Amino acid sequence: MKPIKHVFLAALTLAALTAGAWSEDSASGKPAANSVAPAAATSPAPAAPITAADVQSLKDALAAQQKQIEILTQQLQRIQAGSQPNQQNQPNQPANDDAATIQNANQSSSRTPTLQPAVLQMQETQPMTSPDQQTKLNRDMEGPLTLHFKGINITPGGFAAAEFFRRSRALGSDIITPFNNLTMPGASQSNLPEFFATARQSRPTIYISSRTGNVDFSAYISGDFLSSGLTSTATQSNSYTLRLRQVWGQAKFQGGWSILGGQMWSLVTENKAGIAPSDDTGKTNDSRPSTIDGAYNVGFSFARQDGLRVTKDFGSKVALAFAVENAQATVTTSGNANDYVLVQPGTNNTNNSTSTYGFNPSPDLIAKIAFDPGFGHYEVFGLSDRFQNRIFPCENILFAGTPAVLVASLPACTSASTLTAASTVDAYNSTKAGGGFGVNARWNFYNKHIVFGVHGFGGSGIGRYGASQLPDVSINADGTIHPVKNLQGLATLEWHGKKLDVYSYVGSEYAARTYSFDPIQNVNVGYGAPTFNNSGCYTETAPTTGTLTGSTPIAGSLAHCSAQTRDITEGTLGLWYRFHNGPRGRYQWGLQYSYVNRATWADEVHGAEPHGLDSMVFTSFRYYLP
Repeated sequence: MKPIKHVFLAALTLAALTAGAWSEDSASGKPAANSVAPAAATSPAPAAPITAADVQSLKDALAAQQKQIEILTQQLQRIQAGSQPNQQNQPNQPANDDAATIQNANQSSSRTPTLQPAVLQMQETQPMTSPDQQTKLNRDMEGPLTLHFKGINITPGGFAAAEFFRRSRALGSDIITPFNNLTMPGASQSNLPEFFATARQSRPTIYISSRTGNVDFSAYISGDFLSSGLTSTATQSNSYTLRLRQVWGQAKFQGGWSILGGQMWSLVTENKAGIAPSDDTGKTNDSRPSTIDGAYNVGFSFARQDGLRVTKDFGSKVALAFAVENAQATVTTSGNANDYVLVQPGTNNTNNSTSTYGFNPSPDLIAKIAFDPGFGHYEVFGLSDRFQNRIFPCENILFAGTPAVLVASLPACTSASTLTAASTVDAYNSTKAGGGFGVNARWNFYNKHIVFGVHGFGGSGIGRYGASQLPDVSINADGTIHPVKNLQGLATLEWHGKKLDVYSYVGSEYAARTYSFDPIQNVNVGYGAPTFNNSGCYTETAPTTGTLTGSTPIAGSLAHCSAQTRDITEGTLGLWYRFHNGPRGRYQWGLQYSYVNRATWADEVHGAEPHGLDSMVFTSFRYYLP
């Protein structure tokens, strides 16, 4: 037993030496009264029984060491975060105290090699601001990978995805389903399924936060690869281009005020709690459908667009926000004369030259109020938008005989009696207002394992805010804009477990008939008119030579098939299973099944009301950075 006692006594002596070094007074650098350092100069004493005093001495030494660790941690935080106000103007003694503390820590580090890693680990896991200043956004977004540099916290994030999907009817689309393009029964694509594998939904992100005085600053950048360049193909290299999703900056002030600017999720998009920005990986305030499909689900209202938002939080129960956001217009109209201009192709130096851009007269204005009374989350919001076009009333004019005799003209063509042919005279600009109102409600049950939610949004000229991208406007016979009445709705039921999430959604979007009679052409024009011909939507046509495929035939376009959408309905069931979720990231697998029905406005002349149907299966393997 005697050798064992000697070994134990030697261990106690070494621990006492270490504790004594850390229990020095930080201001004077002198050993504390209870320091046992002098014992180190004597030769080992004969073995003696361990007493309660010995144990208490060790406890005191460990407490002193822990106190020193806390002091050093606070000093590192203040130095890195720059949170020591007016340090140059403070008395010299505190500065000397700080220097002495750090010097003592450095002197002791050689005797306690495990201290420095411990302090670094604490620094990594603690936020750069004190707990009472730390916002929920920072807590959600920062993690083990957060880098601290001169008071700025930089957190890389995102996920890598390997995804596969099969559609029962071909659409020629990647992981984002174009719901409003579901093919009619006569289309050749309706007889051909399609399979794709893609990594393009992989999503790199960066979150940045800092604090100056009483203001919290944050910024967020995210992207994916769901855009295409002119040389992008899927035959060999699959070299698709990086796409901007979000780039925004926020300043949050005391008193609940915040300003958010940049490209972000529109204020129309539902929040999970309060009104705050949402990321693209589900870390914070994300109530979007959990689908693998990048188009989410029919009935979900959203946009990602540039804007400026001001928000006021009234505690944790009520929040109010107002946003000015980028405007745009989607138009579908048939049968009209060429007597109006509503959109233009993008210029190839900044915009997509194969897409169209509206003549926006003003931004979209959105206001929202959110309530979190303790049971459920509730939102009410409103949108105001405006559309603009240029009208040429004297282009839709009818003459007969030689010399030309005026037969019919529109009232806006006041110069008709002086004309002998169509003319641009009397052209003018016209604007039309649109907008709508929406509500969201979401409840958690069974300790937040079950989530039930409902969403509704209705109005005129709001089609582009829906996942299906139904038209905002159509064109009247006189060339003026006619906003299309739209309805969007989504029901949510989700179950969340430790490793398994199960989700289900049912959503629908509707676009009303929007047409008028053109007395010059003697036909109905606009959207969804009952006289539009759908008789050819069931008849397959011969292949044609495509402009991009050389001599290789492509599926022919259907003849006599207006097929303008009345409503689209989708039902979805899916799951996510997390194989691993820890400080080094999350690895998960997902499965989704969706069934979509695109119903068209009936052709009442031929009794034809075709539908576009599709069954889709998606699967995804993803690794998320912590």
